Amino acid sequence: MSVSKKVALLVIPSLRPQIFTAGALQQLYAVADVATLQSENPQEQELLELLEGAVACITGWSTPTLTDTMLDQCPHLRLVAHTAGTIHHLIPDSFFERGLRITHSNSALAEGVAEFTVLQALLCSTRLHEFDRAIHAAHPQWHPIPPGRLLSAQVFGIVSASTIGREVIKRLRPFGCRIQVYDPFLSDTAAQELGVSKVDLETLFATSDIVSLHTPLLPTTRGMIKATHFARMRDGAIFLNTARAGLVEEEALIAELKKGRIYAALDVYHQEPLPLESPLRNLPNVVLSPHIAALTRDTLFKQGQMMVDEVQRFLQGENLCYEISPSQLATMA
Repeated sequence: MSVSKKVALLVIPSLRPQIFTAGALQQLYAVADVATLQSENPQEQELLELLEGAVACITGWSTPTLTDTMLDQCPHLRLVAHTAGTIHHLIPDSFFERGLRITHSNSALAEGVAEFTVLQALLCSTRLHEFDRAIHAAHPQWHPIPPGRLLSAQVFGIVSASTIGREVIKRLRPFGCRIQVYDPFLSDTAAQELGVSKVDLETLFATSDIVSLHTPLLPTTRGMIKATHFARMRDGAIFLNTARAGLVEEEALIAELKKGRIYAALDVYHQEPLPLESPLRNLPNVVLSPHIAALTRDTLFKQGQMMVDEVQRFLQGENLCYEISPSQLATMA
């Protein structure tokens, strides 16, 4: 087909092979006149040259912020397709006022995080990590570790029926566990459709065997999980966080974990990488991972494919599938 519409591919070179399959790039080049970023640390002038005359751009991790000054010089730009989740750092406050549109691949990330959350729950419920450590340390095979539990026998509490929260709910259904949710924006009808019970935050912490955090980090949610919530947890309960560390009062969590009566699996931290001197590194009742809940090869390729498809829809005048509205952005991480 003849190509007359320019798209700027602003994903840095080292990330492109991880995010785009050869087929996805072929698809993009077939529907657009593509200007491709060549620098790992692009400066504003290079970005402006690529964006000159472009009606859309594809961004990703490490793409610099599209500032007001830059957008002033890109009158043809109409769409930003972001091959990742969070976009607050990427666009200025004036973005929507300029008539610009943005779409992102957050739903692909949600699948990976949801699977990882279930993995965390199974790992902590079975105490598999403790047996693994014991065997590596040359302890007897039946090292005296308390027996684990079935997911089906537990109450699973989810904080926020967000995109990821809903993906977790979907993956938990086959296990048969009872699911309860705290989300002030979840209607009774939606809760019924999801097959969950609505409870307040205090009740969720007090009555759940597993509590999993899936709330976006916003000014209103920062530090929402406090010492009083951890104190309410049942002995042997499990706390999971694949969302954001800023949602939790870290010192309160560490203090409760030091008592040895609850377990935690954490993928996010107030400082990343997690400092070597962090007490979390020395607690046997904590499973740690380095912010990789969504990091799978399949997820990365899906992120790229989703945004190539979105750009193609845009160029062909079709409706977008993953567009973000101003009202949605206000409640997103």
